[in-house]
Amino acid sequence: MRRWTPYLYTTPAMVIFLLFFIYPIFYMIYLSFTSWDLISPEKKFVGLQNYQDLFHSDEFWKVFSNTIVYTILTVIISIFLSLLFALWLNKKGWIYRFLQGAIFTPYIISLVSISLLWMWMMDPQYGLLNWVFSLVGLPPSKWLADTGSALYSLVLVNVWKHIGYNTLIFIAGLQSIPKEIYEAALIDRTPWWRKLTRITIPMLSPTLFFLLIINTINSFQVFDTVQIMTQGGPVNSTNMLVYYIYQYGFDFFKIGYASAAGVILLILVAIVTLFHFKFLSSRVHYR
Repeated sequence: MRRWTPYLYTTPAMVIFLLFFIYPIFYMIYLSFTSWDLISPEKKFVGLQNYQDLFHSDEFWKVFSNTIVYTILTVIISIFLSLLFALWLNKKGWIYRFLQGAIFTPYIISLVSISLLWMWMMDPQYGLLNWVFSLVGLPPSKWLADTGSALYSLVLVNVWKHIGYNTLIFIAGLQSIPKEIYEAALIDRTPWWRKLTRITIPMLSPTLFFLLIINTINSFQVFDTVQIMTQGGPVNSTNMLVYYIYQYGFDFFKIGYASAAGVILLILVAIVTLFHFKFLSSRVHYR
């Protein structure tokens, strides 16, 4: 009985995990081989037809490329700016503690509130951003109403929301680096840029690796911002995979087609995550 006690303690968690995580994945894979309208009890088996329709759809490839571009830009810009903020704010003093709390605030605000705020600021006629542009002599932008700038506007919103979380994680990583290493570098009169590239970034590699994976997965799963701010428009310029799945599943009632797109998203996230572990984990320095 003592041997089985740990398994009894973990059984409720495992049941919930299997019921709400593993089973839905396999059921989605099953639905991707069927044609179902969510209303009729009949699920017609169509084999690989949904996948063929996906791969021959220009709309799907547009959504796929939007998701890739959005993810790359969001992850790179967010991590880069967060590292800069962390290096600046990793100091003692009440002003730096205040700024750390201020920069973290957007992360805990509801995404609905943030989206509505940015929609007002990005209004082409009455928005705050175009007013600021007019003060410095820059031409106004249509922001969310233009196919050339709408996707980058969503990148701006999501970077602004998540930069505080990334910054605090970086600060925690910086504070865990032994002070003796910097003291030795100070004695050797090491330039700041060499301390950054030879000490700080290598010692932060576990934090960088963690944030890279978390931010990548979160970017692939973006939905709320698209749903509230653009609904995938204009002309599918901001449509992402998760919102595309939602559209075909619950607006057009093509559950099989939406499930096939969900399987593609699952495979994409798995490949990217495995790539990170395969090629980047060897560069992580665990002290």
